[in-house]
Amino acid sequence: FCTKILSHACSVYVPPSLLPPELRGAVEEVLPTLREQSVSVFVLGEEEEKCVTKGLNTLSSSRIKQYSDQPLDPQLRSKVTLKSPALYIYTSGTTGLPKAAVITHERLYKASSMQAISGVASDDVIYIYLPLYHASGFVIGLAGAIERGNTVVLRCKFSASNFWDDCRKHKVTVIQYIGEIMRYLCNSPKKDNDRHHKVRLALGNGLRAGTWSEFLQRFGDIRVSECYGATEGNIIFVNYIGKVGAIGKEHFLHKASFPYALIQYDTEREEPVKDSRGFCIKVPKGETGLLVAKITAQAPFSGYANNQQQTDRKKLRDVFVKGDLYFNSGDLLRIDHEGFIYFMDRISENFRWKGESVATTEVTEHLIMVECIEEAKAYGVKVPGYEGRVGMAAVKLKDDMEFDSKATLEHVKTCLPSYARPRFIRIQNSLAVTGTFKQMKVKLAEEGFNPSVMQDRLYFLEDSKGYIPMTQEMYHSISDGKIHL
Repeated sequence: FCTKILSHACSVYVPPSLLPPELRGAVEEVLPTLREQSVSVFVLGEEEEKCVTKGLNTLSSSRIKQYSDQPLDPQLRSKVTLKSPALYIYTSGTTGLPKAAVITHERLYKASSMQAISGVASDDVIYIYLPLYHASGFVIGLAGAIERGNTVVLRCKFSASNFWDDCRKHKVTVIQYIGEIMRYLCNSPKKDNDRHHKVRLALGNGLRAGTWSEFLQRFGDIRVSECYGATEGNIIFVNYIGKVGAIGKEHFLHKASFPYALIQYDTEREEPVKDSRGFCIKVPKGETGLLVAKITAQAPFSGYANNQQQTDRKKLRDVFVKGDLYFNSGDLLRIDHEGFIYFMDRISENFRWKGESVATTEVTEHLIMVECIEEAKAYGVKVPGYEGRVGMAAVKLKDDMEFDSKATLEHVKTCLPSYARPRFIRIQNSLAVTGTFKQMKVKLAEEGFNPSVMQDRLYFLEDSKGYIPMTQEMYHSISDGKIHL
């Protein structure tokens, strides 16, 4: 559901068709607290319905039409400024608990201009299937469409099988995406009419280079506008040129207005590398570094609601000079010699093994190139007696295919250094993702490589034999140090 804030009062609107038992239960759980804070909860519907839950109010379309369409009294928003909170959007919670990022009216206005920057016009038809509690779906998609004055086709849930049929039916010209979604589309069965549509522009983020090329080859000449920006961040990049794999390109005017840098980061100590003066060190072109963006009046960081500790953790002080203040993105990027910017990985998802840093994104991209593997997620797990974490991966196999241990071994040996090769592979029927299609790894890492705590098949990379089925006896031998990794 989405939230509309007016001064200190608040109303939450919940469509009944999107209110399954588990969501109704979640609403009922927080309902007493919402009522204490003068929050009204309405169930939206075409017709007036009787709410079975006390405290939930019905609001039908016919009832809405009875009210005036004249502008609201300006006094209702007399205390609202550009710096006032417009809404709260929770982070995805892929590596920890979600945090409520504060989105001010100023940030909402700026982010809603992303469609304009990408070339979306008022006569376009944009297809939105992302949940409206997601920054892309609500801010860039819906709010952006309001700013442009174009037509929105809003689908309650993504469907790979119906995606292109919807686009053809509604004459969609612009689609929003998240990287995983594009891969789902590329993995769907090929059809003769794959290129029969009016889509000219795809706007989104997280698209891998391999999937990007495959998408264009299969579905036609669609301009891809890849962008980068965290929900709570103060810096964005837009790939306005269309360079496959890049999230943007450096421009001196952009950098002058929104100063940023890539700095050296020690993944073992989990902190930026400092020089003899105690300041951060910029990485040279072509090398990977931590993205930090200067916090200024033009590029503010509003932080997280009622969470000063987490807000402070995202701030870096005395980065290049005494007294400066930067936003710590937590992302590792690389800028090539032509100025193109590439996303490499999240710091929180990297791990160290045998003194080396392992990039989970790189491992994942190589695993999905194996013929039998449709989806993969790489992560690190702790092993008794060892420093750091050893590599492990959860994979979903393609339909009607078995795990090809030989092909997998040959591929990882060819493409990955020994320390980055997954020592354990877990076969799952489906890979858990958040409501915004981001992979969840925390629970997998906690479960580790113990066969007794999972129903999934598990394989171990034995140096002389390759990937072999994992047994409980092998688990104890590894834990006791009898089998060396």
